[in-house]
Amino acid sequence: MCRFCVFAGTADGRKIGELLADAGAKVTICVATEYAFELIEEKKNLTVHTGRLNEAEMEDFLESGEFDIVIDATHPYAKEVTENIIKAAGSADVEYRRLVRPGAEFGDDAKVFENAEEAAEFLDGTEGNILLTTGSKELHKFSKINGFSERVFARVLPSEESLKLCEEAGLQPSHVLAAQGPFSVLFNIEHISMTGAKWLVTKDGGNRGGFGEKVTAAINSGVKLIIIGRPPQVQGTEFNGLLNELCDRFGLKQKRKVTVIGIGPGRKKNMTVEALNAIDSADCLIGAKRILESCRDAGKAEFYEISPEKILKALEDNPEYANICVLMSGDSGFYSGTKKLLPLLSEYSVKVLPGISSPVYLCSQLGISYENIKYVSLHGRDANLADAVRKNALVFALVGGDDGIGGLCERLVNAGLSDVTVHVGERLSYPDEKIISGRPDELLGQKFESLSCALIVNENPQLQVTHGLPDEAFLRNMDEGKPVPMTKMEVRSVSLSKLQLSRDSICYDVGAGTGSVAIEMARTAADGKVFAIEKRPEALELLEKNMKSFGLENMEIVAGSAPEALADLPAPSHVFIGGTSGNARDIIACVLGKNPNARIVATAVTLESVGEMSRLMGEFDFSETEAVSLSVAKGKNAGAYHLMTGQNPVYIFTMQKKGK
Repeated sequence: MCRFCVFAGTADGRKIGELLADAGAKVTICVATEYAFELIEEKKNLTVHTGRLNEAEMEDFLESGEFDIVIDATHPYAKEVTENIIKAAGSADVEYRRLVRPGAEFGDDAKVFENAEEAAEFLDGTEGNILLTTGSKELHKFSKINGFSERVFARVLPSEESLKLCEEAGLQPSHVLAAQGPFSVLFNIEHISMTGAKWLVTKDGGNRGGFGEKVTAAINSGVKLIIIGRPPQVQGTEFNGLLNELCDRFGLKQKRKVTVIGIGPGRKKNMTVEALNAIDSADCLIGAKRILESCRDAGKAEFYEISPEKILKALEDNPEYANICVLMSGDSGFYSGTKKLLPLLSEYSVKVLPGISSPVYLCSQLGISYENIKYVSLHGRDANLADAVRKNALVFALVGGDDGIGGLCERLVNAGLSDVTVHVGERLSYPDEKIISGRPDELLGQKFESLSCALIVNENPQLQVTHGLPDEAFLRNMDEGKPVPMTKMEVRSVSLSKLQLSRDSICYDVGAGTGSVAIEMARTAADGKVFAIEKRPEALELLEKNMKSFGLENMEIVAGSAPEALADLPAPSHVFIGGTSGNARDIIACVLGKNPNARIVATAVTLESVGEMSRLMGEFDFSETEAVSLSVAKGKNAGAYHLMTGQNPVYIFTMQKKGK
């Protein structure tokens, strides 16, 4: 097994040691302090040496460890340490490799000094607060600045040694920012604002060390940048190149890391600290162009991909990146591509980080609690919006496209839901964020951003969950003195109970008549689909009126005779047969041909149809059969008395083959 010694004076040093250990190498990481030791993740094949070593001690340590390679991952400014490692490696006859951080661009307005003494001398003649981000070791060199204890704030590691050096330099505790970097642009801006700094002092630690974020924060905050230039650098190899080279050379297999991150509504300021840190430490970012533009991190590779398959291909085509962040809009667990992506990443080390979802953000802006919300997505998919709004006090809807909100409002108006309130959130979290409220008919015709969502408030939701609408709820036309046939409430209730519908059932109502059964099916199977099959023109017209009166979006009328009219329909899970025109056998055969396990409920009134259904229950290979004779008598007034009037008995047949 190959053996590496890593002198880790930076986060990159700790990371390359951990990744080499994950890949199968035996690794020893050398760090100077207990605090640095605590930052290293415990792993198999990974040991840590804590404490500073001089040149002779380094030589003894390298000789005793029988290392194949020593990796110098110390800070670009740790010139003396690098010189000692090079000499010790040469004396111990161990191959030396330098992990380098390329310098970053910082513009012409920055002032660059050769060392801390020169920078301090310049700042002594200035006014305004100063934020030092150069560490604690050289803090004493700035202590001679005019007004040091009042003007200077220092950001240092939260270690006992660093805090002691701050105290010795004369900094008061309120002027010490103890935190572990690297820091995002937003964190740097916060620290600048918190200290009221007019000057930001930094070393050029490279983009991987957070230098680019400091530069951007200084520019955005109008702060003047003081840079202490790098000492002459030893030639070396950047992080990805060195890691890949060593893995190829020693036959190591990297376990690449993928972090799937929900970025929240859209801006970096709304992301979690853990998500920001993951982006800061990543080698490359993958996601939609809009998302990457809002979370762009200087110096990182970017791939604009949305679909899970293309994201996987980007990973496979770019093996040089070992730590990748895939950025998802909103929350990674809320109508996100994460669900389809995760099964494709079995060969990777995967971590998922949540974000603030759009309903959470919108509700917080409106001051509305969101624990009882019904969620639907109309973005790249369809849902029964009208049913959700009709039955729930609060519905949150994701929309897509240029007229997503307009289409939503039109659907609500067509479903007879003009009395609800729609709160539209446009470009949530961005500076030009808008929240517009109104009834759907009031909002129709207005233009809304494609980046919109809606919270719909219904003050009077329908809370009834059982079937059994009264017969008077349905329109019935007369044809030559005879109404279009309708399955009455009591028979309908028993038949629907026998069907055992679920919310996502695909249903047929064969011989739908007025549509009473189909309408109740559609109300129960709200996330499914109901096809009402009817051949008579007068019944079709009535069906259309009844469907519209209930504002149903998941019901479709099919004109024609069964079984021919069933040919192009999707396979049903549940079928109600209310009329067959003598084609009962062919209808059942057609249904079973589409789905052998479809559950069928049929009603019969005449003795001939009762006999035929009884025969068909035995002809087909049903594992469950049942025949129920239902007799109903209803009371009516007869003068001062009430009499029970019997109705024709109806036979209800239930049939289903084995399986679900």
